[in-house]
Amino acid sequence: MFKLFVTFKEAYETRNFTKAAENLYISQPSVSSQIKLLEEELKCKLFTRKSKQEMSPTKEATILYNRLLNLEDDWLETKRLIRHVGKDPVKCVISASNTFSIYYLPDLMSVLIEKFPDVYFELEMHNSEEVLENVQQHRAHFGFIEKPLETGSVYRQAFLSDELVIAGDLTSELWLCREDISGVYHYTKRYFLQENIQPKRLCVKNNEMIIRLLEKGIGKSIISRVSVPENMSYKELGTNYKRLFYFLKKDYLTHPVLLEIEKTIEQYPKKKDGE
Repeated sequence: MFKLFVTFKEAYETRNFTKAAENLYISQPSVSSQIKLLEEELKCKLFTRKSKQEMSPTKEATILYNRLLNLEDDWLETKRLIRHVGKDPVKCVISASNTFSIYYLPDLMSVLIEKFPDVYFELEMHNSEEVLENVQQHRAHFGFIEKPLETGSVYRQAFLSDELVIAGDLTSELWLCREDISGVYHYTKRYFLQENIQPKRLCVKNNEMIIRLLEKGIGKSIISRVSVPENMSYKELGTNYKRLFYFLKKDYLTHPVLLEIEKTIEQYPKKKDGE
């Protein structure tokens, strides 16, 4: 049955039986056969065909997938216990969006590392959608995002506030903009519409790169106030340009140390606007 579950999980994530077969190093007919066996066992349809290659999961498949993620965690925890409790360090993966990773996460990590010296922490930086996906698919235990995304079964809690400002050469006509899936791009686009601006743009897919360009006197940009370098000019935009960062956690934490880390994060003193 575990073999069927592994095949189903890969098929669900790829939405493509051929890709699932390639990833599992088995034939495509084997994938189809195993999915059929699982459908017979569960007495339901798990996938419907959208195109020649792409499959769409049913509601039953989504329920099964979420349950399998929990089952996989139980199995990993069981193996860890069998290999002797305490011998292997607890691993905690934290995934965070760009601004939070650079300007807020280090302070939080100083608290976590001091309180949990035996935990092996792994930090990842992604855009908000990727952070959510990592938590949903149990690739990360905790996440921090800068967009109010619909998170489904993933726990979401407002964590701290952040103020956006215009910084750089305020007289320049060149705007340094993040890509359209970035959290700050939503506010940048809103500002352009509000001010009826048809901007001259330079797309820069990294906040730190934008800061370095601004320091060289190149253009201006809407960025977090906490990221504005000392002595750089900036202009406040008002309350409509204050945003929240959100704390995410997967819905099935079982390890007592991870539960304690979660509690510590939730009790972490909240800062406002980088102060």
